[in-house]
Amino acid sequence: MTKQNAVDSLKVSIRLLEIRQAEEGQILKEQFKITYESLKPVNLIKNSIKELTSSVEIQNSLFETIISIITGYLTKKIMVSSKSNPFMKILGAILQFGVTSLVAKNAENIRDFISDLIDKFLHPDEEVPESES
Repeated sequence: MTKQNAVDSLKVSIRLLEIRQAEEGQILKEQFKITYESLKPVNLIKNSIKELTSSVEIQNSLFETIISIITGYLTKKIMVSSKSNPFMKILGAILQFGVTSLVAKNAENIRDFISDLIDKFLHPDEEVPESES
């Protein structure tokens, strides 16, 4: 009779292991699908862009770059008309490059200056105490 109990116990253990194997196999298949989807080029690009846009440093750098390019372009448009001679167009391109680099190098100072101006216009009655050095 103990042999029968041992055989039954062994059969139950085997059945439980088979059930466990089936469950773990299903989990493995689901994980494989998730991994496969995440490694698709479209999803890799999408996740990379999402990470880039969430970075504060990159957002600030991108903002500064866009502002410097726009400023340079507007400077060229103001200084040089579309009917100008080739010399003026070259001079305008050089001016555009110079303004773009100047704004890019001093973006933080320009941003601080503009922030101060906005604060003065929004809160003209408040006096901002100068910090003593």
